[in-house]
Amino acid sequence: MNSAPYIRPKGEPRFPGGPAADPAGSHHERRIRSFQPRRSRVTTGQAEALERLWPQWGMDVDGLRVLDLDAMFDGLPVVLEIGFGMGEATAQMAADDPATGILATDVHTPGQGNLLRLAEQNGLSNIRVANGDAIILLREMLKPDSLSGLRVYFPDPWPKARHHKRRLIQPEFLGLAATRLAPGAVLHCATDWEPYAEQMLEVLGAHPDFENTQADGGYAPRPEFRPLTRFEGQGLDKGHVVHDLLFRRR
Repeated sequence: MNSAPYIRPKGEPRFPGGPAADPAGSHHERRIRSFQPRRSRVTTGQAEALERLWPQWGMDVDGLRVLDLDAMFDGLPVVLEIGFGMGEATAQMAADDPATGILATDVHTPGQGNLLRLAEQNGLSNIRVANGDAIILLREMLKPDSLSGLRVYFPDPWPKARHHKRRLIQPEFLGLAATRLAPGAVLHCATDWEPYAEQMLEVLGAHPDFENTQADGGYAPRPEFRPLTRFEGQGLDKGHVVHDLLFRRR
């Protein structure tokens, strides 16, 4: 009897029927990415949620089709959230605003499972979870003017100078995002990394497709609809200052 442990081949899903390891594969060009997949332990509850709920509420960002958001969310206006961590804040916002759909994308498998678990636990039908590169999702899979909002909360600050090119909030990204946001829709960013906040304010303020919702051209107070996250609380405990930026598509 062969007692050798099973070694999962590269690319094989960790959870059958769940999120793929590399959904876009070789379909699209390789580029400098603003994220790096995090490998951490998936709990039993998260794994069960992935295997059972992914076919209903999850999708891989493969870049091979254009999404019908009206069908996915029963006609609700849809906000795209890029990077949701463990999903607690996303679930809270979905519960507080059931008239808005949230398409939440991330590459963190435990977070994907946890958000699915929270959605079922709280009876939230206005959340869909996407697995993969948000750039491919925006560029290949969303129709022009299809989003009522875009949220980017606490993206990786890439603090080393040589890595600044990996930061998500760059002019090229903003140009792409503007084509997918409906006129008047708001891009909402938040960060506790001061240099990144300054860069965000600079590039957003200079971009022709966006205007600051703040009359003074500065940062915005934290809106009530954005919950205080655990990550944010940890930063505040360390003395970090959190900045919110709310810019409207012209």
